[in-house]
Amino acid sequence: MKQIMKHIPRVVFGIVFFIALSASVELMAQKQNHQSISDESLVAQLPGFKNGYATINSVRLHYVTGGKGKVLVLLSGWPQTWWSFHKMMPALQQHYTVIAVDYRGMGTSGRPAGGYDKKTVAGDIAGLLKSLGYQQVFVAGHDIGAQVAFSLAANYPDLVEKLVMIDVPHPDETFAAIPMLPAPGTPTDKLDPARPYVWWFAFNQLNGLPEELVAGRAAVFQKTVFHYLLKDDSSMSSFDRAVYAATYNSKEAIHAGNAWYQAFPQDIEDYKDYAMLKMPVLGIGGPGYDWLKYALPKKAADVKLVKVENSGHFLPEEQPDVTVREIEQFLN
Repeated sequence: MKQIMKHIPRVVFGIVFFIALSASVELMAQKQNHQSISDESLVAQLPGFKNGYATINSVRLHYVTGGKGKVLVLLSGWPQTWWSFHKMMPALQQHYTVIAVDYRGMGTSGRPAGGYDKKTVAGDIAGLLKSLGYQQVFVAGHDIGAQVAFSLAANYPDLVEKLVMIDVPHPDETFAAIPMLPAPGTPTDKLDPARPYVWWFAFNQLNGLPEELVAGRAAVFQKTVFHYLLKDDSSMSSFDRAVYAATYNSKEAIHAGNAWYQAFPQDIEDYKDYAMLKMPVLGIGGPGYDWLKYALPKKAADVKLVKVENSGHFLPEEQPDVTVREIEQFLN
């Protein structure tokens, strides 16, 4: 027994040292991972592009720009960043000055306490474009970004020459009528376009609980979301997933991203007052095609609709070549 007792301090020290060493290694790995997905390292993978920053309406905005020609603004959705367009940007920069924006709450842009309704976010984008000296632009948005793009066109019609909506319309009264429960027989692991079950719409309405559950576990949560909405899971690489997970891994980032959903009631009210859009509008849809087909003609006079086959919700990453081709044909 005495011999055992004599060695206990060494054992305890060894355990403490191992724990401290493990924590240090994990911290270094997290730091290296963070550095590998910084704005600088990401934009370095896209020759011809550079990072930009501007403070608009007291919010610091990050954007990535490159190319030549008329301006094409790209707006990403949840739970992503400007990086969601990285497969499309090299081709688009051949014909357009591309500006991919992390709007408020996204990426390394600011996360203010409020202002996440699409009308306010659109005001940020309009202010950014004005600060850069642009008077008229093309705008393409995906998911939440499509809603911001529509609001930009509705509130600043002289600024938007043509509008592209990818897979999601602006919130209207049908959003408030989305069923809470899935239809009988509806799969909850993979999206059925005929019977979509958008469970995260409700989950993201909660204030506080998502932050507690998802913080530090964004990769686990997003794996479920991406699997549900992707037709082919391999179309989004492990690196891409790491970029998005790192972005939404903190309570502050989760709270800001969810605020886009919590603003839906205000978005619906704002939408009621929007006049008919007069500029040409392109709706590109995968599983959201019928949704766009139903919603866009109600608020846009000149609409073209394109259905993309063999794709899930994330068209910019699942079918980038097709999406680029349709956008270029429409803008030209």
